[in-house]
Amino acid sequence: MENASLVDEYGYVKDGKVFLKGYLNYEDRQIGEVKRTEQEALDYFKNRFIIAENKVSQLEKDIEEAQNKGSYLTKLVQLRKKLLGFDALGDFPPLLERLDEQEKLLADLITVNQLKNLEIKRALIAEAEALADSTDWRNTADALQEIKVKWIKTGPVDKTAEAEVEGRFQELLDGFFTRRREFFNEQNKVIQERLDKYDELIRLAFRANRLGDLDAAFQEVRKLNNAWKQVGEVPIKKSGKLYKQFKKATTMFYAKYNDAKGIVIVPKIDPRIEQQMKMADEAEKLSKQSDIFAAAERAKVLLNSWKEIRVPFKLQDKVVNERFRAACDKIFELSYLGRVLTRKYPAFELKSQSEQIRTKIREMEYLVKREKNDLQFALQDADGLDPNKDEDKQILNKINTQKRKIAMKETILREFQKQLETAGF
Repeated sequence: MENASLVDEYGYVKDGKVFLKGYLNYEDRQIGEVKRTEQEALDYFKNRFIIAENKVSQLEKDIEEAQNKGSYLTKLVQLRKKLLGFDALGDFPPLLERLDEQEKLLADLITVNQLKNLEIKRALIAEAEALADSTDWRNTADALQEIKVKWIKTGPVDKTAEAEVEGRFQELLDGFFTRRREFFNEQNKVIQERLDKYDELIRLAFRANRLGDLDAAFQEVRKLNNAWKQVGEVPIKKSGKLYKQFKKATTMFYAKYNDAKGIVIVPKIDPRIEQQMKMADEAEKLSKQSDIFAAAERAKVLLNSWKEIRVPFKLQDKVVNERFRAACDKIFELSYLGRVLTRKYPAFELKSQSEQIRTKIREMEYLVKREKNDLQFALQDADGLDPNKDEDKQILNKINTQKRKIAMKETILREFQKQLETAGF
């Protein structure tokens, strides 16, 4: 400070340069140069000290308002470093003391949080230990993944305990997932052996078709059928395709064998399917009945009875299902048309046959047009619907029902038009 031309409480000017007086263990240092006058230079750097004060005050406020106060420790350290090199004139030691106080506060909080985190992580380790030896692979894997998410969300622990808890937790996860991987590797090996066995049985079944001795071949196919049942389970997607091939080979053989032996096979029909076939026959007769209102009442009874028949999906006869549904749809559409005609045309029965058919055509055309307009609006709202969501699935099912009803109305309309042409009206 010797030979200084202008001296201030916190700094001075010497040889056209501005210096900050040393404080604590820090020596004097140059913070700038005189641009115009020495006093202006000092005043400029005094004003800059306000920036430093504001930075410290803002950090104190942020820490006070923050929920995760510990996250501000790094910012505090960085701010202290900046203050030590900040170019300004002012009383820096009080600012640094304020940062020291905040750092102590944060350090205490971090210590408390780390103890809590250690307690939480040890509890999570206990949960993982209880699951680690499980062989319920899917559910346990899901449970351990949930525990891992909680682990990741839990903050750090003290460095002295970090290696212990992190190592133990990872050891538990690695142990379970290694055992799971080894189990499924073994399972895959078993499944592949079964698949190979199925392939071999299919090959032998096709070979049996080429044997000259039908009786010997018959015994061979019986053995193959029994062997097939003993192989064991494989993934359902593959088992279906394999059985289809095996069934094809054995069916070919039995057809050849029965033909040679003069055996006529009467296929067995599931009694539930027989019952549905009778109901479909009745519904089709009802759709041609003159008293369509009585037919509709009977169709409702048939529908309820149909629902009570529990036929496994694989055994269902799609043709019978379609026949019954189409017949019921036709009955209900004709019944609805009948109600419309009764309401709008009280003297409908007094009309000539040709006029009755023309009236039916006219009303059905109107109903088709109206429902197509309704369907168009429904389709506009259906964009982006997810069939896997229950609510969206209900809407899509309703749209499919609308389409089916329109298709039946158009079928009935064509029948009316054909009646008109056939009668020569």
